Amino acid sequence: MRHRILPPAGPPRTLALAQLINSLGDGAFYTTSALYFTTVVGLDAVRVGLGLTVAWAVGAVVGVWLGTLADRRGPRGTAVLLALATSASVASFLFIRSFWPFLVAACCYAVAQSGLAAARQALLAGLVAPGERTSVLAHLQSTLNAGLAVGAGLGGYALYSGTQGSFLAVFTMDAVSFLGCALVLWRLPVVAPVNGARGPALAVLRDRPFTLITLLNAVLLLRMPLLSLGIPLWISEHTRAPEWLVSALFLLNTLAVAAFQVRAARGVTSTGTAMHAVRRSGWILLVSCAVCAVSAAAVPVWVAVLTLLAGAVLHVVGEMLHSAGSWHIAFGLAPDGRVGEYQGFFGTGLIVARTAGPLLLTALLVTWGVPGWLVLGGLFVTASYAMGPAVRWAERSRPMTPPVAAPAAAPAAPAADTLQS
Repeated sequence: MRHRILPPAGPPRTLALAQLINSLGDGAFYTTSALYFTTVVGLDAVRVGLGLTVAWAVGAVVGVWLGTLADRRGPRGTAVLLALATSASVASFLFIRSFWPFLVAACCYAVAQSGLAAARQALLAGLVAPGERTSVLAHLQSTLNAGLAVGAGLGGYALYSGTQGSFLAVFTMDAVSFLGCALVLWRLPVVAPVNGARGPALAVLRDRPFTLITLLNAVLLLRMPLLSLGIPLWISEHTRAPEWLVSALFLLNTLAVAAFQVRAARGVTSTGTAMHAVRRSGWILLVSCAVCAVSAAAVPVWVAVLTLLAGAVLHVVGEMLHSAGSWHIAFGLAPDGRVGEYQGFFGTGLIVARTAGPLLLTALLVTWGVPGWLVLGGLFVTASYAMGPAVRWAERSRPMTPPVAAPAAAPAAPAADTLQS
């Protein structure tokens, strides 16, 4: 059983350890940050929302450039530096008590996080064979969710305490977790820059098929603000279900991904199976939306609770299939030597979903109600089926040139040789 839970020994397991360490801190950070910024820093909710929206928009743009930097300068060193930068930006929140310093710190945090995600993907591409990447990513996603769940519990304890000291302890823990992440990433072998990375800067911005794929993926990623914002608002405004169900549904999602993401990704081994997984995810998300719509206020409490639980189970199944398929597609279409750049751009889809999602989901679910659920489900299916033609267009547009040799893994630094993964 142990080999099913842990990724293979070597670089994949070290990457998972780095993921686990910083996800513990992030889980606590995500749970407490909104209240920290309003109660400790003293900002009003509107300014917090505006600041974070601006920060993630900046992070999305700069993150693509940082992905390119990882390709050209080497992903391990870039990832370590960005983990340290994330740690420093989180630590800076401990000393901020006004809006403009908050905005600067939030932008630094978003830029560092976006760039770190792209550099990690480039690092994984340099250390893991192409046929094993989707499986390793599934292990990393499971590790991420397990760490977030434990971290969220620690954050919940801080919220229960409600003291300024408990909030400061959470932010300190998150800053320290990224220091630990940097240390673990430094233990990995050096991945040399790829010669193919030389060429026009930010060429991904001229890759129209890949841009379309990123936009379609952003539509499917609306499932994320749906879980964190859409369903809580729906429960509060349109159902008789108890509000504590929001926490139960979040916990269900987190634990299910931790337990079953690796199994869900097992059948994704080619572009064809990846597109099939994405199409299945679209249909499952549609059914999930229809089931959640049944929980409207006209039904008894027990019916609302059961239908929301069923919808959440379908949602997480669709989520895992979509994740596995999109990972394979994004890696498969990234040209040799530009994995960091392409992964950085592909990651902007999540920023788009998180930025546009609140307004769209509020309009669909809170304003329209049941018809809005069906429209949202239709968007999921449409995007999932449009992904196939977009991927085939991207494949046809790729130049028929000999592939660039894979990046060589240089020997690890001497200090890292004595450490065991």
